[in-house]
Amino acid sequence: MRTVKVRLNSIDKVKRFVNEVTKTDFDMDLVSGRYVIDAKSIMGIFSLDLSKDISMNIHSEDEGKIAELLKSIDDFIVA
Repeated sequence: MRTVKVRLNSIDKVKRFVNEVTKTDFDMDLVSGRYVIDAKSIMGIFSLDLSKDISMNIHSEDEGKIAELLKSIDDFIVA
């Protein structure tokens, strides 16, 4: 499992983010406080406080696929 911080502070960013993560075949969760939702769920994402950075847990052991995903969502990752 790998964890990264993402920022999804606009409707357009949420739509683009979901379009990218749904292309993968492994599970991802977004964690905000005590809430954990499926990263592929646009409705779930809108239930979170998007004014704060969100932790994203990537559940895969395939480093190649994780690297591809991280490259595709680079605009959303908080350094």
